[in-house]
Amino acid sequence: MNIARHAPSEKSQQMLDALSRAVGDALEKKRRLGQYAVFWKDGKPVMVGEDAPEHADATSVDTRPE
Repeated sequence: MNIARHAPSEKSQQMLDALSRAVGDALEKKRRLGQYAVFWKDGKPVMVGEDAPEHADATSVDTRPE
């Protein structure tokens, strides 16, 4: 698949900037509150922060009905 790379329109750039600020603000808030954050890296969740579980499956919740 060929994907043409070009600069986003002015409106698209404004949206990208707003999203970047919102994510940055949310991550900063989590850091200040001592909460961990979850990122995707190489197709796997990575948890970052002082209270982050060591393994992704440590936070798994069984959502199947009883």
